[in-house]
Amino acid sequence: MKENKHPFTESLLRWYSCQGRDLHWRHTTNPYAIWLSEIILQQTRIAQGLPYWQRFMQAFPTVDSLAAASEDEVLLLWQGLGYYSRARHLHKAARQIVEAGHFPNTYEGIKALSGVGPYTAAAIASFAFGIAEPALDGNAYRVLSRYFDVDTPVDSTEGRKEFLTLARQLIPQDAPAAFNQAMMDVGATLCLPLSPDCTHCPLSNACMALATGSIEKRPVKSHRTLQKERHMAYIYIRYRNLTAIHRRSGNDIWRGLWEPYCVEGTALPHFEGRLKNIARGVRHVLTHRILTADFYLLESDVKPTLPDDYIWIEEPALDNYGKPKLVCRLVDLVKQLEQTRIEAGEE
Repeated sequence: MKENKHPFTESLLRWYSCQGRDLHWRHTTNPYAIWLSEIILQQTRIAQGLPYWQRFMQAFPTVDSLAAASEDEVLLLWQGLGYYSRARHLHKAARQIVEAGHFPNTYEGIKALSGVGPYTAAAIASFAFGIAEPALDGNAYRVLSRYFDVDTPVDSTEGRKEFLTLARQLIPQDAPAAFNQAMMDVGATLCLPLSPDCTHCPLSNACMALATGSIEKRPVKSHRTLQKERHMAYIYIRYRNLTAIHRRSGNDIWRGLWEPYCVEGTALPHFEGRLKNIARGVRHVLTHRILTADFYLLESDVKPTLPDDYIWIEEPALDNYGKPKLVCRLVDLVKQLEQTRIEAGEE
């Protein structure tokens, strides 16, 4: 018996069948490949995330191979993508899956994996297993709030419950993957946060927010993310052909990644050698923090005494360690300075 679909759902699916984006992971029901894509695309644009997905699938073609990798291998492959907690959760979840003996095939089972929330679990459940669970991300909230002109804040407990109830009434039992993917695509390509393309939107004929002139007011949010400012100084130490790095630990940013000597909140220490400032006020914006950093190069014939957690490595080996993007910028500047010296005949 054919399912009787809401007009919203019918219009959405009809548009998606012709206009949906052709993405690599949409050509498979392999839960591992789909899960990997969803984790990579959290807080990441598709254009940026696709090469990472391809590299991960090549380096770790199965969940067993990912689980068997070291954290350093995973973080190095993730380097430059940001939000490194995703990589650590990915690695932990891979080991959970291997320990269980199979990829979980229920919404609740998927949601129990490390780093997997309601949206990601619903996406994987619908794409890989055909489970009719709505995947509500920012795109979906925006589409629903505008079409039905809902003014309940999407970042409130009440709002999340209201939108989930609404979406469960709309998602078709026979095409949950297409429904969730269509919601993402409409929100990502037409129903944009600013300057939405209502002219080409398949839902515009019955969009209540468009009819009432409240498009720019939807969705409603009750809270704004506060960003704290931090200042740090990095000293790239060169002792003969060696440099010193340590792995960040604790619950701070970039846990598990490697960095040169770092000073935050205190004056620069005194080291023997030639200390050169190579950049000031380098800005790096994270979700909850705005970082500014000063970069220094210390060249010394005397091996500096450093805390016990620092290790000395040959400079070319630095490429084999996963580093925050801010540190990559420092390393690039050091390499550029070295190249300039060589071209000037100073080396």
